[in-house]
Amino acid sequence: MSIAMPDHSHGVHAADSARLALAVDDLTVAYNEKPAIWDIDLAVPEGVLMGVVGPNGAGKSTLIKAVLNLIPRAAGAVSFYGKPYERARSLVGYVPQRGSVDWDFPTSVLDVVTMGLYGKLGWFRRPGKRERELALHALDQVGLVDFADRQISQLSGGQQQRTFLARALVQDAQIYFMDEPFSAVDAVTENAIVGILQALNKRGKTVLVVHHDLQTVAQYFDWVTLLNVEVIASGLTSEVFTPENLRRTYGGRVSYLHAANGDA
Repeated sequence: MSIAMPDHSHGVHAADSARLALAVDDLTVAYNEKPAIWDIDLAVPEGVLMGVVGPNGAGKSTLIKAVLNLIPRAAGAVSFYGKPYERARSLVGYVPQRGSVDWDFPTSVLDVVTMGLYGKLGWFRRPGKRERELALHALDQVGLVDFADRQISQLSGGQQQRTFLARALVQDAQIYFMDEPFSAVDAVTENAIVGILQALNKRGKTVLVVHHDLQTVAQYFDWVTLLNVEVIASGLTSEVFTPENLRRTYGGRVSYLHAANGDA
């Protein structure tokens, strides 16, 4: 993929933001006056599959939530294809962390997936046959169509994660945000999710994934953002995912970083 490296030194110019799937300029979020993320500039081209990588407490989930207006920002501006979130909501799909959901809530798998269509339906129009077909198709994509009528409390962790993914897929968004989709899933589920992300990417969708496993970054993502409260580096994985940038991101845990990069 031939994509020019964005220049983060001067923020994102307004003229450039309309050509980007996501433009973030000087974004800061603080909890109790302590910055969780600080002065974030990001220029994410359309059609990349991007990993957001950094140590625990680096602000990876905070970044996604702030971009999607789920938490307040102390400063900064965000646009999707040159539009603020309020005007671009239909372009955006979101898969939150599995642990943030009440899985004992009495509802079926099909109902959870259909909820992904409410943004287009509106809350007062009931989903009909067409919406059910779209939801079943999304469940088929993630291998859960046979579980459509099952209560979500009866699902395994991997099945819950796939249900969330189906809910995002049914939105047919242009840019997807996924917060730790591989957390606590088995290898089979992880491989299935990776396949879905890559299929989305081949269709020209932009996908941003909070990710922990350094060993698989180069295998899964063509674009990466290294984050530790501030952006350490962001760009093509082949150019940015280097031992030096990883040391700057993670500090002195060099032996593990060597292993992640295949160094001796």
